[in-house]
Amino acid sequence: MDVSGDNSQCDVPFKTVDVMIGTFIQTTMHFRTEKCLSDEAFVKLQKRYRNILTRGKKELPVIPSKSSCKRGKLAKSDAHNLWKRLKIHETAVLLFAKDPHVSFTNNRAERDLRVAKVEQKVSGCFRVSEYAHAYCRISSYLQSMANTGYNPLGAIQITLAGEAHKVWGE
Repeated sequence: MDVSGDNSQCDVPFKTVDVMIGTFIQTTMHFRTEKCLSDEAFVKLQKRYRNILTRGKKELPVIPSKSSCKRGKLAKSDAHNLWKRLKIHETAVLLFAKDPHVSFTNNRAERDLRVAKVEQKVSGCFRVSEYAHAYCRISSYLQSMANTGYNPLGAIQITLAGEAHKVWGE
């Protein structure tokens, strides 16, 4: 698959922009996992992304004119709002392609936060700020240990034995 902006896939007449963006993301993920992107390849991806946005702008629905009796901002469609956000935040959208430490999705961060939110909902709130900080430190430690392959009980045993420094190499 070619990474260049002159990709022939963009010339298919019935291919919608959402499918083009999906294909673009899959291609980018493939090249990113296969090898680190060179600056030249990243520039080509950026050019292709901008071509997709330009084509998407042409497919946006027409914004109806504002009637004289209504006040306030003119409501735009979800497609307009999405296109505008993709255009404005281009560097953030494409950051996952350049930096291997940036994940394409924020699923892991959401999973990590979900546990704390459930705890807060079940108990109603953390009554004292010290308890909230303690909960966050303990859960952060357990999540970090789980990410390195330890189970929670083993992580607690390592900590209570005073051997956590061996795990983290300190």
